[in-house]
Amino acid sequence: MTHTTLSPAPATPAPTTPGPAPSAALSLEERMAFINTAMTFRLEEAAVAYEVNTAHIDIEPVDLADVVTLPLTPTLQPPTPYPTPVAAVLQRAHHRLLTGGWCSGALVDEEGARCMLGAIRIEARGNSGVEADAAVVVLDAIRRQFGGHVDSVPGFNDSWADGRHPLRMLDQAADLADARGL
Repeated sequence: MTHTTLSPAPATPAPTTPGPAPSAALSLEERMAFINTAMTFRLEEAAVAYEVNTAHIDIEPVDLADVVTLPLTPTLQPPTPYPTPVAAVLQRAHHRLLTGGWCSGALVDEEGARCMLGAIRIEARGNSGVEADAAVVVLDAIRRQFGGHVDSVPGFNDSWADGRHPLRMLDQAADLADARGL
């Protein structure tokens, strides 16, 4: 018996119709625009639902004149002045730096901010004795806090990037001058 081998039929090429095109990935901008549109829709829908759900609630309008009783921008008022002249000058100098601004490298800068000595000088109002006594007390307060290596009030003032420490030293010097009766 002879075996006959059947040979496969010649392959016919498959039809070359294209399948569904692969979906192109959305860019970041396209995704963001899509999300923005969807969120806007959801927010508008929520706003309508809120209006519907709260329409039955009776609310009297609020008169802001009844609510707001203080200035919107509070002003810094100086504290009760010390009874002694040097302490009062130091206290006013502290308040001047607090409200008018602090600077370094000059007694007064172009915006009107002052250094520690500039504030003391303007608050001493021409009384050179009180001005000198105030500078001595400030230097003493600085040396108590930072050590004896500090050689001057302007040197101390100019060694800081902001006025936090100089302001604190003027406040402590005012307390010290008052305690000394100056």
